[in-house]
Amino acid sequence: MVKLDQLSLTRQLDIVFKELQEELGGLSSGTVFVQIRNNVIGKFGIRHNPLAGRNGVITPCGEGLSEAQQFSFRTMALESLKHKRHWTHGEISYEFMLRHGMVVVDAILESNYNMASLMIRYPRNTYAEAASESMNS
Repeated sequence: MVKLDQLSLTRQLDIVFKELQEELGGLSSGTVFVQIRNNVIGKFGIRHNPLAGRNGVITPCGEGLSEAQQFSFRTMALESLKHKRHWTHGEISYEFMLRHGMVVVDAILESNYNMASLMIRYPRNTYAEAASESMNS
């Protein structure tokens, strides 16, 4: 059996889009998010408002993304991974909407770091030097 950490992030994201295919088929806008830890996608999903209210009446939104629009969305999401540099923990959010029959996507890449892990990686004297330099400035 293949483990997630043996799959490239690109392949993992491709699997995410396959899993969300049915849900995306019913949505015309929202945000697909993937949470990444050690270059492995853990939690993922879609944030959206599937219902709209006007004049006191709640109605479902119109049609969702077609197969061609989902393919375009997936291609743009995979392309955005080329802009991820030197970080292994964080979240990527893909805000999407249909506009004039075309899917429009904005990708937001968020890197996360943990100060506790940095304290382990660097020797204590590094912090003492930084503190003395900031006091002398």
